[in-house]
Amino acid sequence: MVPSDTIAQHFRLAMPVAAALRKIGITTIHDLLYHFPARYDQGGTESSIAGLSIGQATIFGTIHALETKKSWKRKIPVGEAKLRDASGSIKIMWFHQPYVVKKFSEGMFVKASGMVSGKDGSLYLANPHIEPADPIETGIFAATPENTDAPIFPVYPESRGVSSLWFRHALKRVLNAGAHGIEDPIPSAIREKYRLPSLDTALVWIHAPERLSHAEAARKRFAFEEMFVLQIQKALDRLENDTRTAFPVNEGEKFARTFLKSLPFRSTHAQQRAIHDILRDFKKQHPMARLLEGDVGSGKTAVAAATAYAIVNSRPPERTSGTLQIAYMAPTEILAQQHFQSFIEYFKNLPINIALMTGSGCKKFPSKAHRHKATSISRAQLLKWIANGEIAMLVGTHALIQKSVVFQHLAYCIVDEQHRFGTRQRAALLQKPSPMHAKPVPHFLSMTATPIPRTLALTMYGDLDLSILDELPPGRTTITTEIVRSSHRTQAYERMRSELKKGRQAYVVCPRIEEPDPQKEHAVQAKSAKAEAARLQKDIFPEYEIGLLHGAMKPAEKDAVMARFACGKTHVLVATSVVEVGINVPNATVILIEGAERFGLAQLHQLRGRVQRSSHPPMCFLVSDTASHTSTTRLRALAHSSDGFKLAEIDLKTRGAGDLWGKKQWGISDIGMDALQNIRLIRAAREEATRVVQSDPHLTNHRALRARISSLAEKLHEE
Repeated sequence: MVPSDTIAQHFRLAMPVAAALRKIGITTIHDLLYHFPARYDQGGTESSIAGLSIGQATIFGTIHALETKKSWKRKIPVGEAKLRDASGSIKIMWFHQPYVVKKFSEGMFVKASGMVSGKDGSLYLANPHIEPADPIETGIFAATPENTDAPIFPVYPESRGVSSLWFRHALKRVLNAGAHGIEDPIPSAIREKYRLPSLDTALVWIHAPERLSHAEAARKRFAFEEMFVLQIQKALDRLENDTRTAFPVNEGEKFARTFLKSLPFRSTHAQQRAIHDILRDFKKQHPMARLLEGDVGSGKTAVAAATAYAIVNSRPPERTSGTLQIAYMAPTEILAQQHFQSFIEYFKNLPINIALMTGSGCKKFPSKAHRHKATSISRAQLLKWIANGEIAMLVGTHALIQKSVVFQHLAYCIVDEQHRFGTRQRAALLQKPSPMHAKPVPHFLSMTATPIPRTLALTMYGDLDLSILDELPPGRTTITTEIVRSSHRTQAYERMRSELKKGRQAYVVCPRIEEPDPQKEHAVQAKSAKAEAARLQKDIFPEYEIGLLHGAMKPAEKDAVMARFACGKTHVLVATSVVEVGINVPNATVILIEGAERFGLAQLHQLRGRVQRSSHPPMCFLVSDTASHTSTTRLRALAHSSDGFKLAEIDLKTRGAGDLWGKKQWGISDIGMDALQNIRLIRAAREEATRVVQSDPHLTNHRALRARISSLAEKLHEE
């Protein structure tokens, strides 16, 4: 078999299997080989049902009496079945997962692996992993005769239509046939240095290990490979950036000092460090590429304003009039409008023009008729003023990256919450044409309030320098966070009502938009925004206006709802997690989060930040009935800590990076995501990638590595 061959060339695929493989991105033999097991079961733990005791076990038997019900005491949805072998039977129970029973049929022979719980005489198998098994073949990848280790069964990530067993059989055929032609992207010297197996060996070890130590060595190798390839890409991006030239800004410190003195508050040491880093970058010949990471309320906008002040006070090359230009891109219209107003306040005493461009329209400050006000203008007129350099600062949404927007001297791009934009959107902003000076590239500052663990920042944003705002300005109030049981929700409502009576506003956040499908019992426990908004309006707060916001609404509808909340007409906003970023209403002081255990700590911390926008004491209620020790521990950590970075580290360890930041945008597998918790591995990958790029910037002597980089670039641009 050749790695580039399609799977259909070698396998007869039923339609459900073919559709499932396409859904998870597996179309070629190469894709199949890189579909790694999620875990391994050892056949040596097999037990007869009669000999079971409390603890982990693997059982082969036939499945019977499949049904769904609700538990007698807690009324939670449960799937039940009986598993029988020659020695007896045992009950299987899937708590909160009744839908699992639909995967199996009466009398099916299966392998069940999981925890045996209960008391002697009434044992049951709790939430086991079950897959169809062959009653004749005890193990497809059985140990060789001379190996004393027990047989090891790889368990693969599944999708509806294709099982772990299918992958096991398919990969056995591929490995037996030999998939020739895959070159190893890791240079041999690096493999030897870190004692990593070759690609051919690692593929066998990860899919058909004779020992768990072989599987672990293979996973380590592929984790390193993924981080190494990603760091090569970041190093190449940085190298390309450093070959370009930027507009010089040589007197930035003077202007920044003037700006900071004009503020009604004193800047923190962290803000001063970040401003110094940025202004130092402005002096370099190549454009800045920097990530500004700061917790909620740490003052990122003030840093952006101080450095922007240096830009708008600087002249273009060989000019005695006019200024360099700035583009500031925000993820929502409401946030863009808020930043537009903020920069008017910051720069109102300067003789410069500031403009706003969103899908709803365009504005310019100052108005010719009213010097201290902004005025609406036509898009065509604004485009002319941007092109001829009359607009010094343009604030907007993704409307800024349209081809019709052409700057004369774009020197500085600021992107707020950059993970909300795709790679191509960010690149489009940086590549804006400048007719008079085509060569200079703008300095780039990305800002995020999403706490990112350092290992993740080093990996995902390896092409950017990092500045961290790790202290809050004085005067910020501490938020009170409480975990509330459903039975005590009324008390939280009363405290919310007391804030509403003071003229404050509140958020209620729900995990889902619609009421769940009755056929999908596992989702019954999740509150829906639509139903909750209707219930609160009718039964809880009839005297107040309740708003509804969710991701399925059209952009114009979202903006209208947020605008109504921002101006105080809506008192309680019921929403999904779309309010995580992009909305700033200082008058909102209470947030109640339903099903809090369903959100990550970093996300909960972001949501909590919605009510930390003023000097009024904020409150956060986490409504949860979870019995999970892990979930309870995570929620208690949030209740006792306001350090977003510490919470993000906890989340990375307990949930994994894939659940926190997603895999699609980065093109990273589960193995790669697991590796993000290993700082030593990431540092080693960065160091080796830097050496390779420095010695061979075009990867002329690394053909396989160059091919992997091209493949990675294609995946990232598909987002």
